[in-house]
Amino acid sequence: MCSKTAIPLFIVLSAFFISCINNKGVRLDELTVPAKNSFAHAERFTVHKKDSCTIVTIIDPWQGAEKVRQVYYLVERGKNAPQNAEASQIIYVPVRKIICMSSTHLAMVSALGEHRAISGISGTNYIFDDVLRSRADSGQIVEVGYDSEINDEVILKTDPDLIMMYGIGLESAGYVGKISELGVKIMFNADYLETDPLGKAEWIKVFGALFCKENLADSIFQAEVISYNSIKSSIEEGKFSRPSVLLGLPFRDTWFVSPGNSYISTIISDAGGKYLWGEYESSTSMPFSLEAVYMNSLNADYWLNAGNATSLADIAALEPRLTRLPCYTSGRIYNNTKRTSPGGGNDYWESGSLNPHIILKDIASILHPGLFREHELYYYKKLN
Repeated sequence: MCSKTAIPLFIVLSAFFISCINNKGVRLDELTVPAKNSFAHAERFTVHKKDSCTIVTIIDPWQGAEKVRQVYYLVERGKNAPQNAEASQIIYVPVRKIICMSSTHLAMVSALGEHRAISGISGTNYIFDDVLRSRADSGQIVEVGYDSEINDEVILKTDPDLIMMYGIGLESAGYVGKISELGVKIMFNADYLETDPLGKAEWIKVFGALFCKENLADSIFQAEVISYNSIKSSIEEGKFSRPSVLLGLPFRDTWFVSPGNSYISTIISDAGGKYLWGEYESSTSMPFSLEAVYMNSLNADYWLNAGNATSLADIAALEPRLTRLPCYTSGRIYNNTKRTSPGGGNDYWESGSLNPHIILKDIASILHPGLFREHELYYYKKLN
């Protein structure tokens, strides 16, 4: 089973990475890619503007990747592409049609006023934004499917300039191969791997380059930086202890725990909390037994991001032993499901990627009642 899956993945990645990494024939004095990331927060991409084009480099775009660089040349329409650059590396901008394989990309496209450019989505039922959901209902945004169910005929009919993808691994080798065979341009998005909440939000600069709206993207990001750091400073000025926080829900008998160097762990720390697994570092979620998490969670003051649970009864039905946790008996369980669409779309995963300051304020208000008395929870709600 494994060998059958690994072979097509190797073929797909070899073909794609060679085309994305080799710059043979390109004049190095004209197209020099910076060795280090010049951005203050994001670690997974660089944008380097030259006279002839904009060079976007995606860095280690999936879990476990090491020293992988995918280079794209963004060329204004009507201008010549860099000499000898591979065709798969060249993206003509501004992008007029884009397919998003993750709902987390939608908010950034919409923030730039380019929602009409979204022609396809993987998972239209999970769209939260009213405007985009309406466009999907009317057929202006099509469902392209996912993994083995990806619809290559729909993609070809849509004729996108670019497909924005996320992650890659053995489980996604099939649909990556299918899309590559269609001759459609693909860009991998690694925002979900950023450990700094502002680094994740900074990915709007990639979309700004794709739509030739760099100045707007930068202004949106700078406003987010100011908002986030202002809230963080207010929290740091408070004199209080740090309550401990449990995250997630078990899957069967395994609890996949976010490491201490994760995006959500950083927000909890910035919000004045102490994540129970804050001392662990990993590039992937860490599997623990239900018993191990239960014992460690006896010290949890709060429980956040409790999977798909909409009530305390949901947790009790999943695993009765969890009802004995102090954070359960005290009713201190809050889930990030306040803003959900009829189809199950969750705005926390959509607009939350661009608004970490709201998530920060939500969590700080939960952990420290009275700190922001005027704040009404936006993404979170208390489970009853």
